Amino acid sequence: MCEANAYIYDDGEEKLYLENVDILKPEGDKIYLRNLFGEQKEFEGRIREISLIKHKIVLEKK
Repeated sequence: MCEANAYIYDDGEEKLYLENVDILKPEGDKIYLRNLFGEQKEFEGRIREISLIKHKIVLEKK
């Protein structure tokens, strides 16, 4: 499986936002995420980092 967990970087810490992310799609100033279980979230900000080896997505507020 190649899904990743999404975290929000805030004040020097990473907090879990959504597990088992299957789809990540930037849409303007927002990022659309959906996981394997159909849970959907929209995040207003930017992608800070993606680590494919660690299966980790780090998002950051503007």
